[in-house]
Amino acid sequence: MTPFRSATAMALASTLLATTLTGCQFGGQEQDTTPIVIAADLELSGAAAGVGKAYRQALELKVEQLNASGALNGRRIDLRVKDNRSDASESLRNIVDFSNDSRVSAIIMGGCNDCAVGAVRTVNEKEIPTVVLAAAGAVASPVAERRYVFKLAPNAADNADALTVELQRRKISKVGLLRSDDAYGREGAQALRAEFDKADIEVLAEASVRGTDTEVDRQAGTLASAAPQALVIWAPPEQAMLAAAATRRAGFRGALFLDAVAAGDLFLGSSGKAAERATMVFTQTMVIDDVIATTPAKAARRQWFQDYTARFGGYHGSSSFAADAVQLIADAELRAGGPAGQVDRDGIRDVLETSQMDGLSGPIRMTPDNHSGLMPQALTTLVARNGRWRLSS
Repeated sequence: MTPFRSATAMALASTLLATTLTGCQFGGQEQDTTPIVIAADLELSGAAAGVGKAYRQALELKVEQLNASGALNGRRIDLRVKDNRSDASESLRNIVDFSNDSRVSAIIMGGCNDCAVGAVRTVNEKEIPTVVLAAAGAVASPVAERRYVFKLAPNAADNADALTVELQRRKISKVGLLRSDDAYGREGAQALRAEFDKADIEVLAEASVRGTDTEVDRQAGTLASAAPQALVIWAPPEQAMLAAAATRRAGFRGALFLDAVAAGDLFLGSSGKAAERATMVFTQTMVIDDVIATTPAKAARRQWFQDYTARFGGYHGSSSFAADAVQLIADAELRAGGPAGQVDRDGIRDVLETSQMDGLSGPIRMTPDNHSGLMPQALTTLVARNGRWRLSS
């Protein structure tokens, strides 16, 4: 076993010890060695393919690590991935196919908000546990109508609160807002305005951008002409970086503030100059190489950052959410128990609903009243400096 695989196996075995003990077989019972089948519906082509690729890489790496760890009580994870082409209709077909396969324990859905919201009814009717990486609040709320759906992504209200605190700290009272033209963008605008009203921050102009847009100069010009002190960009990575460049071309020289969904690659590449000194709310794992690993959780995040970077040549901010989704499902499968060789989807759902862990993304807490598990404490403030994201000092 290589040093990398050995170190990873030790860390994973420690993390999973408590859950695997509950899944051990006693009294001569037959040990369950059937694979844990996790299905993934991802945006591997189309408008959101960039993030979808990062999710796939993270899923494959995490599954490889867990399978090599020896912590799955003699079982292995079998990952099955389908491309939804960034299309809600195709995504729904994938969900139906996965649900009808009795071997599938649970589904992981990617970052497409419309796909996730559109699949909620089917997921609940099929009674298949599903962990969604999209950010829209309607993915997991109201809980009574989403018993089988769980969300692992920053929440709009938490992002809005963190951005408002930073704007107040910088004594900024007039802003422009560029948001995505989808459920999460509309939710974000509402959450921001609620926080801004309390902080006496005025939105001078607002514009929206679609996920398929490849240029946003018109919207940037509208926002720049309103002469705000700062622009808040609430959009996916590709559109966020397009907007940063477009606003600079439009003559805007004020501060840029980005929502967590804008997190993409650690290194900004061609967008570095336009985004220089921009502020983004996101999880600490994105810049964990700036953090001293003083706790086991921080050490695990640093190891994940290093493993992902070593494997893929760079780091993508959202990768940790996908890895945490695999961990949650694996833990739930082991704790749910049930007859050997049979998938207990209801048992997995029940375990997911009370899951707690210090994940790679940060603290995660699911409850019967809250299926959106990422805690507000997971968020911190990052700044773009010299072509990459850094921890804000």
